[in-house]
Amino acid sequence: MSIRPLLSVTLFAALVAAPAAEWPQYRGPNGDGSTDDQILTTWPAEGPKVNWKLPMGEGFGAVAVVGNRAYVMAERNKDEACVAIDVTTGKELWATALGKTIFEGAGGNGPRSTPTIVGDHVYVLGTYLRLSCLSAADGKVVWSHDIQAENSGQNETKGIKQWGNSMSPVVEGDVVMVAGGGNGQTFLFFDRKTGKVMGKHGDEKITHASPTPTEIGGQRQVVFFTQQGLTSLDAKAGAVLWHADFPFSTSTAASPVIEGDVAYCSAGYGVGAGAFQITRQGKSWKATELWRMKDKLPNHWSTPVVYQGHLYGLFGFKQFKTEPLKCVELKTGKELWSQDGFGQGGTILVGSNVLTQGDQGQLVLTKATPEKYTELARAQVLSGKCWTAPSVANGLVFCRSTKEIVCLDLKVK
Repeated sequence: MSIRPLLSVTLFAALVAAPAAEWPQYRGPNGDGSTDDQILTTWPAEGPKVNWKLPMGEGFGAVAVVGNRAYVMAERNKDEACVAIDVTTGKELWATALGKTIFEGAGGNGPRSTPTIVGDHVYVLGTYLRLSCLSAADGKVVWSHDIQAENSGQNETKGIKQWGNSMSPVVEGDVVMVAGGGNGQTFLFFDRKTGKVMGKHGDEKITHASPTPTEIGGQRQVVFFTQQGLTSLDAKAGAVLWHADFPFSTSTAASPVIEGDVAYCSAGYGVGAGAFQITRQGKSWKATELWRMKDKLPNHWSTPVVYQGHLYGLFGFKQFKTEPLKCVELKTGKELWSQDGFGQGGTILVGSNVLTQGDQGQLVLTKATPEKYTELARAQVLSGKCWTAPSVANGLVFCRSTKEIVCLDLKVK
């Protein structure tokens, strides 16, 4: 992989801070699927209180929530649109069309990515690799880049061609990070306020996986999961820190999962899972494989969460309705327990509990413990194709299907 020099000297390392009670981006306030927010662990027999439920155009991205607004990508009149919703009332505040989206038939239509909200701006990466910065107040476009046209983009890359982009932007400090450019510019860095290109790196082919912001060995970094494997870039300088080879087949959609100095990744289509230990000596970094299981422990598009050395997530491939929730030891890949009947939905970590949206619209709260499967609460909350992870903000739970969005009140009084 060739690396071009960084074009910027003004990148900042610190992750843009967000209160734990908000869900400002894909996979929450820390970008790891977790929140310190609290929700009720005992639910009413009739199910959680429904604050509102509204129809929504097709799409698979999660709901982002900041302040009293929720943001989501959805299909509108065959375009993709970013939609803002009043959290209190469920009223749509604005919808900004951002170009064509995908119509894939049986697999599902509409955009796949999740908005990222920082300050007064909303950042979205569209189905066909258009990166846009919108005003959170009214949805007006502040700046936009057509990565396909401007950076020899990868709309024709295997996987992206069939299903469109599903990567969501990551913001570190004043820099927006995405992937999707051509040779020499796979990884792209933009000034989040002006849209100015700050850096270009790499020759790797992109996947559907969103990058994971993290800290390893005291170093802020962003880990991308490409067709060549895991590649970590310095969030301050932009240069590549380390790379771990990992195979690709057809599509990779689950994000990397990192705890301490261990990085986990997984994919479907016969690939399976693996983990790497990341070490640092001076300025040199190294990724050493800890374990690898071919065609086992696949995460098709649902990214697991990690808690105290254990992965909790939906492990399976096209096991609709039946796919199990599993607990897996991070450093060894050892399966500790498995519970069938969830299908291909999504999981997040709320405090010390796992919140799972099953693909039939069931919402289930489970203890994050390696000892055994312990279910705390369950409710049927959605109709339609429910392939998306829930979001939690200020004790409210937001669930989305291809038909509708629901806001549930699970605040701890």
